[in-house]
Amino acid sequence: MVFEPPQRLVRALGETAPDGDDWLEKLPEAAQRAVALRELTVERVQVPGGRSSLVLLVRAADGTPAVLKLAPGRARPEAERAALAHWAGRGAVQLLEPSSAEGVLLLERLHPDVSVRSLPEAKALLEAAGTLRRLWVEPPAGFPFETVAERTGRQAEAMRARAQAEPEVAPLVDLALAAREELLAAPPEHRLLHGTFRQSKVLAGERMPWLAVGPDPVVGECAFDLARLVRDRVEDLIAQPSGAATTRRRVKRLAESLDVDQERLRGWTLFRAVESGVRAGRVGRPRDAELLLEFAAWL
Repeated sequence: MVFEPPQRLVRALGETAPDGDDWLEKLPEAAQRAVALRELTVERVQVPGGRSSLVLLVRAADGTPAVLKLAPGRARPEAERAALAHWAGRGAVQLLEPSSAEGVLLLERLHPDVSVRSLPEAKALLEAAGTLRRLWVEPPAGFPFETVAERTGRQAEAMRARAQAEPEVAPLVDLALAAREELLAAPPEHRLLHGTFRQSKVLAGERMPWLAVGPDPVVGECAFDLARLVRDRVEDLIAQPSGAATTRRRVKRLAESLDVDQERLRGWTLFRAVESGVRAGRVGRPRDAELLLEFAAWL
């Protein structure tokens, strides 16, 4: 079987690939090797799949359904492995192979086409928030994860550079960077966070109704993790005449349901929306940039 990467993955990795990167070219061969080594039977490539990894639906030699995931080093797959091992299936997909070749993860099979995004919005937010609560645990000693300060520091540099090149985004960038500085001055807790949590990252499972997948783990305050969930279904929010009011109500409701400070959640939501919007503009996705920056302006 030839493992052609989905076009969504090709486009996403192409936006961020450093010069000379050949991971996508070597991916079919790497997938063949990973499948053969584990004596797996491949059912299909998950399409459209994610933006940072190839996902194969497979069965082990004993017939157990599983998922084989291959990701480049810049997607930090070893950090994902460490986080999943620490969670040990509590709120997140379970590792079936504690250690393996770098960049290859063998995971329990969930229902890849059924996420909480398929639920009505209010129910989806409730289930997603409940899943997120289970993930917020003390990080392991000597944790191998970035901190929120480190990750957002790298992002802040790129945001400043973009603001200099495009002065029209500078006011929002300045607000976002000021919010970051204030938030980092006195974080209320340090927890292991999912890092890229949203409704599509919560899939239906067998041993639990909903489980998180695809973490890009980071250590910091809970409001940072929750901030990405605030802007879920941003296209729908923008299309509503009452989108701004709905967004503010969502911030309040999520903050209260997860015992997170509302102003800290608003601040991290602002920073993460501006960062995503600036990045979308930088890699040639102007429509996404416009939506995200309009959303950020509501905060």
